[in-house]
Amino acid sequence: MSGLSPSESYAAARESRRHPITTAFAEAQRFELDPFQVAGCQALEDGRSVLVAAPTGAGKTIVGEFAVHLAMRTPGEKAFYTTPMKALSNQKFRELQQVYGEDEVGLLTGDTNINAHARVVVMTTEVLRNMIYAGSSALRGLRYVVMDEVHYLADRFRGAVWEEVIIHLPQGVRLVSLSATVSNAEEFGDWLDTVRGDTEVIVSETRPVPLEQHVLVRGDLLPLFDERAGAAAAQVNQELMRVRSSFAQSHRANEDFFDKRRRGRRPSYRRPGPAGRMERIDRPQVIELLGRQNLLPAIFFIFSRMGCDQAVQQVRRSGVRLTTQDERAEIRRIVDKRMASLPDEDLGVLGFWEWREDLERGVAAHHAGLLPAFKEVVEELFQRKLVKAVFATETLALGINMPARTVVLEKLEKFNGEARVPITSGEYTQLTGRAGRRGIDVEGHAVVQWTDGLDPQAVASLASRRTYPLNSSFRPTYNMAVNLIDQFGKERAREILESSFAQFQADRAVVGLARQVKEAEESLAGYEKAMACDRGDFAEYAGIRRELSDLEKADRKDVSASRARRQQRLDRIQSLRKRMQRHPCHQCPDREKHARWGERFWRLRRDVTKLRRQIEGRTGSVARQFDRILDVLAELEYVEPGEAGLALTAAGRRMRRIYGERDLLVAESLRQGLWSRLDAAGLASLACALVYEPRRDEAPEAHGLPRGAFREALAATEELWSRLDDLERDHGLPGSNPPATALATAMHMWARGQALDRVLTAADMAAGDFVRWAKQTIDLLDQLSIVAEGDLARTARTALDAVRRGIVAYSSV
Repeated sequence: MSGLSPSESYAAARESRRHPITTAFAEAQRFELDPFQVAGCQALEDGRSVLVAAPTGAGKTIVGEFAVHLAMRTPGEKAFYTTPMKALSNQKFRELQQVYGEDEVGLLTGDTNINAHARVVVMTTEVLRNMIYAGSSALRGLRYVVMDEVHYLADRFRGAVWEEVIIHLPQGVRLVSLSATVSNAEEFGDWLDTVRGDTEVIVSETRPVPLEQHVLVRGDLLPLFDERAGAAAAQVNQELMRVRSSFAQSHRANEDFFDKRRRGRRPSYRRPGPAGRMERIDRPQVIELLGRQNLLPAIFFIFSRMGCDQAVQQVRRSGVRLTTQDERAEIRRIVDKRMASLPDEDLGVLGFWEWREDLERGVAAHHAGLLPAFKEVVEELFQRKLVKAVFATETLALGINMPARTVVLEKLEKFNGEARVPITSGEYTQLTGRAGRRGIDVEGHAVVQWTDGLDPQAVASLASRRTYPLNSSFRPTYNMAVNLIDQFGKERAREILESSFAQFQADRAVVGLARQVKEAEESLAGYEKAMACDRGDFAEYAGIRRELSDLEKADRKDVSASRARRQQRLDRIQSLRKRMQRHPCHQCPDREKHARWGERFWRLRRDVTKLRRQIEGRTGSVARQFDRILDVLAELEYVEPGEAGLALTAAGRRMRRIYGERDLLVAESLRQGLWSRLDAAGLASLACALVYEPRRDEAPEAHGLPRGAFREALAATEELWSRLDDLERDHGLPGSNPPATALATAMHMWARGQALDRVLTAADMAAGDFVRWAKQTIDLLDQLSIVAEGDLARTARTALDAVRRGIVAYSSV
């Protein structure tokens, strides 16, 4: 307590008594916990769920680790730690093993199953979603779920999975949601509080390591902000504004010079310079500059894979070497050990020898085109401070624990698939968030290189704002629909979908109304139980009394009604009185006691009906799409009328285990037996055509497709897709893209055991990309091996083993 005033010491001691577990946990950490970390742990100790939104590298995961700590304190309790990527799962798995031992920690990532019944299991979010839908026994005893990088629910391809998990987790499970800094954290927290109950929202804008902002002008690092103005003022450095003004004057002078030349007039001055452009120092010079100023290790963000590879080649050609002899020996030892299981012929195809030489120089590239195993080595060497400069695409800014002393942005725009667009302030914050290593650096450094047209004021605006909104990408799928129908029935399923974050953002009131309906229905069940009568159906009896009472009140008030109408009403009253008197519950000695509960029941039921009308009268876009999906499923006989509404057919029950963008097409292909004649390589090739998504500039079809049974199965599958697409559009659904065969030939070759160099040539893609699509092919084949029957299931398992070999088997992500 040294350094605290008496009042502060007293407050700290009182807080320690209120939260003894948090206090003991904090004292065991290597760093003193920040206030937001302490607040998150205390909320969990108090039994609440928690949303923590904080900058990259701020230490949000401490709160998740505290949830694991709480679970391990109580015998029989479990904690699941979910991440959006297998690489993150692997990393967290190793970290937790070091704390709790190998026996207590498991890992589930779809293609990896280690100690699945441990008390602490790390997994990808999809694995948990699938466990929930399957009603897995592993959920018994689950007390805490950590959702790391929960802002991934904005991802348009995978984001729905996060919402499915949040909605469907048992209410007794405490949720720990860890997010990057987003501008609408409170809105997201409000939704979590609505669907999960008591949720503490903790937002921190403070970086644990302060970030210094610079602009690199020629060979000078100039501060972005005027240091004399103070942090609060955030005034742009006037020297940068003078540089910009000087550049603009030079540019105008050039234009004037050439304009006079074009008009045949002799300029009164010499040409100012080469097109008024400001010279940029090249990458090797930038690295040397950062090295002299003790600003390495650094990450250079380049929004192009080719640009990253070319940058490494440029540094190699310059002769720059950033490592000592001992560091080079250590790099070689680590690399050779990690790559020992790959054959030399594959290493040659992958450019291993040149890659290792670059690593020994202390430089590397990091992007999705790299073999996952290569990326892992780069990450490990960078974390060990052996690699000093990494040229990376923006994917490195997401998730992986790879902080640097300095982040360099060569440009402030990127290609989005259609055009070059400026990066957003949220993207700028995410990228520069890698700068500054806690416990190592006093401050981090963000460096923006000067480019033509750069506006220091615009850079300052990017660096000052925190406008990264979290928007839902949730939409119902066929697989989601059959799982919801199977577990909850149609009406309850619609209410669940009304509770999604997507609907919450579309109309926040709907979520509150849906929760009121849910709570009211729970009360209705209690009232129904309280008014139960051994003489008969008291709900029916209470309904007669309620209708009779309403008609009698109406008759007294509506004296101006016509004689015919009043007579009609009186006849109905007499009929109801006779029915009431003949009802067996009318003679019950506890009739009036039951009736009081019956009155409450009918009053609340009437309120529920009004609430439902309000919900139906609002946007209801998610539920309407769900209804359209059900219409398609009904027409195809995946669902049918049952005793309690809709029920699944045998085809519907099979679809529960088929996940992915093409769930309906896969299910229908299986039902119609379109793939029954395929061999293992043909099935792998066709599965690849269903998961592969070509780039915008890439032809979706390949030449040299396998003949025979494959061509027949592909043609039948494409014909089926066309019919399903028409059916979906007829029901107001958006439809889908046709199967893409651009990678099918290469996958067929790979499944038949052909050499890596021939396969990559046929694929015309980087090894990392091929591995990624091979992994997705494996995921679909794994599903087929479970849901298909007979020979096709065996073929799927054989195909899976044929694809999972060589670099695909070696890669852990």
